Amino acid sequence: MYCKSNKLRDAVVLALVAGVGSTGTALAQDNSGATNLDRIQVTGSRIKRVDLETSQPVFTMSREQIQAQGQTSIGDIIQSISTNGSTLNSTYNNGGNGETRVNMRNLGSNRTLVLVNGRRWIGGTGLGGAVDLNTIPSAAVERIEVLKDGASTIYGSDAIAGVVNIILRQNFDGAEANAYFGQYDKGDGNRESYDFTIGSTGDRWHATLGVGYVKEEPVWAGDRKISAVPTYGALPNTGNSSTTPDGRFGFYGQTGLDDDGNPVYGSTRPNGAEGYFVTGNGGSTWRNYTSADSFNHAPGNLLITPQERTSLFADAGLSITDNVRFKSTVTYNERKSEQILAAMPIVLGRAAPGTNGANIVISKDNIYNNTGRDIDYIQYRATETGGRIYKQNVKTYAFNGGFEGDFEVNDRFWSWEAGMFYGKNDQTDITTGFFNISALRSALGPSFIDAGGVARCGTAGNVIDGCVPMNMLSGKGSMTPEMIKYASFTAHDVYGYEQKTYYANVGGELFDLPGGAFAFSAGFEHRNESGFDDPDGLINSGDTTGNARTATAGGYSLDEAYLELAIPLLSGVTGAQLLDFSVATRVSDYSNFGKTVNSKFGFRWKPINDLMIRGNWSEGFRAPSISELYSGVSDTFENVADPCAGSVEGVPNPASPAGCAGIPRYPQANSQIRTTEGGNPNLGPETSTSKTLGFVYSPSYVQGLDVSLDWWNIKIEGAIYAQDAQEMLDSCYKAGISAVCNLITRDATGQISNMLAVPNNVATMKVEGWDLTLGYRLPETRFGSFNVVWDSTYTSNYSVADPLNPGANRVGQYRSRDNYWRIRSNLLLGWQMGDFGANAMVRYYSAQTEKCTGSNFTGGNFALLCSDKDRIGLGGKPDPRNAIPSATYTDLSAYWKTPWNGQITLGVNNAFDRDPPKSYTTFANTFDPQYEIPGRFFYMRYNQKF
Repeated sequence: MYCKSNKLRDAVVLALVAGVGSTGTALAQDNSGATNLDRIQVTGSRIKRVDLETSQPVFTMSREQIQAQGQTSIGDIIQSISTNGSTLNSTYNNGGNGETRVNMRNLGSNRTLVLVNGRRWIGGTGLGGAVDLNTIPSAAVERIEVLKDGASTIYGSDAIAGVVNIILRQNFDGAEANAYFGQYDKGDGNRESYDFTIGSTGDRWHATLGVGYVKEEPVWAGDRKISAVPTYGALPNTGNSSTTPDGRFGFYGQTGLDDDGNPVYGSTRPNGAEGYFVTGNGGSTWRNYTSADSFNHAPGNLLITPQERTSLFADAGLSITDNVRFKSTVTYNERKSEQILAAMPIVLGRAAPGTNGANIVISKDNIYNNTGRDIDYIQYRATETGGRIYKQNVKTYAFNGGFEGDFEVNDRFWSWEAGMFYGKNDQTDITTGFFNISALRSALGPSFIDAGGVARCGTAGNVIDGCVPMNMLSGKGSMTPEMIKYASFTAHDVYGYEQKTYYANVGGELFDLPGGAFAFSAGFEHRNESGFDDPDGLINSGDTTGNARTATAGGYSLDEAYLELAIPLLSGVTGAQLLDFSVATRVSDYSNFGKTVNSKFGFRWKPINDLMIRGNWSEGFRAPSISELYSGVSDTFENVADPCAGSVEGVPNPASPAGCAGIPRYPQANSQIRTTEGGNPNLGPETSTSKTLGFVYSPSYVQGLDVSLDWWNIKIEGAIYAQDAQEMLDSCYKAGISAVCNLITRDATGQISNMLAVPNNVATMKVEGWDLTLGYRLPETRFGSFNVVWDSTYTSNYSVADPLNPGANRVGQYRSRDNYWRIRSNLLLGWQMGDFGANAMVRYYSAQTEKCTGSNFTGGNFALLCSDKDRIGLGGKPDPRNAIPSATYTDLSAYWKTPWNGQITLGVNNAFDRDPPKSYTTFANTFDPQYEIPGRFFYMRYNQKF
């Protein structure tokens, strides 16, 4: 089959260079000069074909487009696509771990499948379930293909929201070097990147070798006005911590009885007044604590976390015969990353139920305690440590190798492949700035000065060897380096993840139909995945001021088989220039939960040459990750409101639910309640149904124009979901779900001491919307050539129903770190004239609203921060909201191709210095980490080809 159509050639250039990912064909030339249509594999299908356009929408980003965005992480590039939602990246400090993920349709990173060269990539360091894109060498990437549809029948688990296929460089001939440097206009956040690639090709072989190095430096929260305080624009001290470097102390005990005769506890100072107090001079002087004493913890955090990545990749192939080839790809990537949080808040004493520091006091016999009493309410911010520092070192190894070939059966083309993929993550974490509880108990206990004038822990007859008595009672800076060295510790945590896949596929043409050859692809895969989390011994024991976590280890194996059919019914007839169907099914047999079968159906119909209508219906599934199945228990401390807590000390709360009967209703002593999280080995797979329907329009009267519009709908049933602490409390005491009540523990006073949160297959998720992609390569002009790519996603519905929540539409709402944008849109404009060119990319995020609830909206801040405080919601009930405006960012770059085969690119991201929209319910800052931090980012890239 041969073709010399100029329109077809233009479409190919648009698809593979401009990155629209619409109508196109793979071209090759034979010795006679005729253009031959080669068969290739397109993301979303295993059948090799000449037509790049399938029934499923695919968006393609070329290497040129990738480099035009001025980023040093392939993860940041992928997160810029319009279908991506909220997910981890280097702007996540508190809660981040150095990973960058993709989250298509906002359904969770673990529901987007990431492939490299068409093969499932190694799971992330969080024991599988989501891929860390920073483990993929950025310098090795040739292009990115994004399938905006489910594909579990083709690729297996996780491909519910879509598939990202990262294609690495292959068949490279020559040598190329790149150097990059950039920084913010504030003089911080420096980024450097260097890479070198060399390759050669022969008649029967090819080989490519590349190395890369990336260094990204931090930006401190204190260096931007919007993040220099916990809540920017609010009343003074809003969001500050009550745990201060000067300390808050008191004497905790029984202060009376409530109306039911139950004891009431509180804190006192020497004169009997209630409250907590700031003290100095060993407790000799006291005064009331006020909000002016609160601690601004914001400047000690990072806005952008640092990373350093070193990578090596190699690709080689050898034609053993004319029809049999061996191919292999090897990659290595090492990431060193870091997060820094404000110094450790130490909360100890008998007034700290549910925390690791319960029942630790500053003894009346401690040499630094001059009160003559045990101090048994303790809040102290240990700024002397320099903060809580988390460091990761992640090494990722991957190998993909196998044989492939082609042959003919009755003059029909067939192809086959067989091989294996091996991937491994090794991670070591080092954490500092935490304290050993047992050491604190000893250091704050009785102490004395020995005959040599040295402070000792214990008593003269019972000395605690090596212990250094600790001082918290002399104001900021009370702790000496010797005290910190004794009571603190360095945690060493080790993680590992391993994946082995063996695969074999065969496909070809069986017979002719009126529309072309009936083709198929069939294959078998066997995969093993295993992982472990081995925390530091102290972390595992829970004997620290940080969150406890026990060890995790587990794994599973599976066998899968699939069959895909391409059924071309009609071609070249009136009303059906093309009509074909695609059918596929996949059987997966897991060692831990059994079998699952998933199928799909798709169609393409061209009533005229310029218009193609396409649609799909597919089943999908997601197997639970090792972390969700086997994770050991770990602690987190969430802010919650106990429905059973009294509104006034000693007076029952009349609004308490009936489920609170028999629970002493006292004020909640601590809003941060220990929640123990863990895995659930009884989890089953999530199941999904995806539907798409749309069209691609390439009008013959406008050369170079392609428009695609697709409706999509995804429903996930049995979604794996773990209720947070507040949801658990509401489920138990308001909804009366006894199974949840059994996971809540209270102490003798009625205070919550612990909650156990484990995931279950209990949620139903529904999302729906539209994707629009427009690409236009304008005719050549005397002013150069211009092209436009406009890619947008409109979400009309996003709902999650669980045992407590009926599933209201979240679109347009903002919830903590979850953005539910109605519209995300990217516009890319390109210009080229001779050796010069320029690009502009405009990124748009639609407006949202947040509920005017939480600590930032109390008191005078309610009127100050809540923009629509009189809003009435469903059922005529008050539902005040704050508006989060839309955000538009503009990135500009220009380049010059030098006479010596080089290219110099200058660029600026966020060229118009757009500040992020403010939010008052977001976690850790006054803006969400998905938005750009304040400031312009300038960069320069130099490319040299040899």
